[in-house]
Amino acid sequence: MTRSGGARGEPGARAVRISLCDISLCDISLWTSPCATRRPTATRIRAGSLPSGGSQEEGDNVRSAGVRAVAGLACAAVLGGLAAGCSGSGGPEKAAPPAASGGPGAGSGSPAPATHPFTGGTRGLRNPVLAVKIENTRPAMPQSGVAAADIVYVEQVEGGETRLMAVYSSRLPRRVGPVRSARISDLHILPQFGRPAFAFSGVQSKMKPYIKRAPVYDVSQENGASAYYRAGPKPIPYNLYADPRALLKLAPGAEPPRDIGFRFGPPPPGGRPTKTFTARWPSATMSFTWSAKRKRWLSSFDGRLNVGAEGGVLGGSTIVVQYAKTTRSKFHDFLGSYTPLIQTVGTGRATVLRDGMAYDARWSRPSETQGTTFTTADGRPMTFAPGQVWVVLVNDGKPVIP
Repeated sequence: MTRSGGARGEPGARAVRISLCDISLCDISLWTSPCATRRPTATRIRAGSLPSGGSQEEGDNVRSAGVRAVAGLACAAVLGGLAAGCSGSGGPEKAAPPAASGGPGAGSGSPAPATHPFTGGTRGLRNPVLAVKIENTRPAMPQSGVAAADIVYVEQVEGGETRLMAVYSSRLPRRVGPVRSARISDLHILPQFGRPAFAFSGVQSKMKPYIKRAPVYDVSQENGASAYYRAGPKPIPYNLYADPRALLKLAPGAEPPRDIGFRFGPPPPGGRPTKTFTARWPSATMSFTWSAKRKRWLSSFDGRLNVGAEGGVLGGSTIVVQYAKTTRSKFHDFLGSYTPLIQTVGTGRATVLRDGMAYDARWSRPSETQGTTFTTADGRPMTFAPGQVWVVLVNDGKPVIP
């Protein structure tokens, strides 16, 4: 199935490939055996147990229009049926002045912090952490539940496209989606959160051992089908949604938030006035434009304002553009497009956007179980504005494309 249009930045500018390999058995009504729902489990990762590569990834992203058309016809042969829609998410969080907390990676046994370590606000200080993979291409929009996330990660996937990982704790939306499949980079990002619940539509079989060993509660569609449903007019795979509260019921041991390195407070000196900043990947762009009226950065996807399903333009109080080395992993999709591996452990440069200013910064993350700290050019803590934080992961090197 393909969708095409005019030049980049115009509606429907790119053809989008749907991969059968990204659709779980739960997606296809022709299977005779229903997907079993079982209680998710979690185990700790040993140092070095995650791959810098792995086996082949079966993904779904952008390639040439001709290849997408073939994939689309294959999907059409086996997929069908649409379900009725539903709505909603909560309102914005009121931010509060921050208080100091323990070092990055402080354990869940610590007393509740005075402010939430993800937002700098006072809501939901001991609520469990839930991470959800969300589609980030034009056919999937508008997205549901993104506005309620505490943190939104933007990651490159196959074909130079991007996908979101939304992290929730302080509040939960009524629904979230379209939910999509996990990638190997997720398993390198998530250990800093302790043991969160992790929701995704599925993974290829060769990646399942890594999911099993990861320090997460696997509340994927395969393990928690009762929390997922299809809704709205969009075709499979862009119509899979999940109920966040139902997901967390499947993971009663999901840990509360811990310090992951963020520091909230007044803006430091040294910023430069900035109206708009654009992050680029091989097949996608995201821009963030400062709104003095709303006191936040408003996002655009490929030149169009990114409006959420609940209404309102998506965006955050702080946008962290984190430049990280991105390489080919040994996973790839069934058409041969390599899955990028984003190296979020180490050090590098960043651009931090807050309060209409841009700051040159440095990031440091010593290990996967520790958080990421950000410092200004003179070595002082790079404080964030209280509220939603977007971490936009951009390759700091040669582009990774098939």
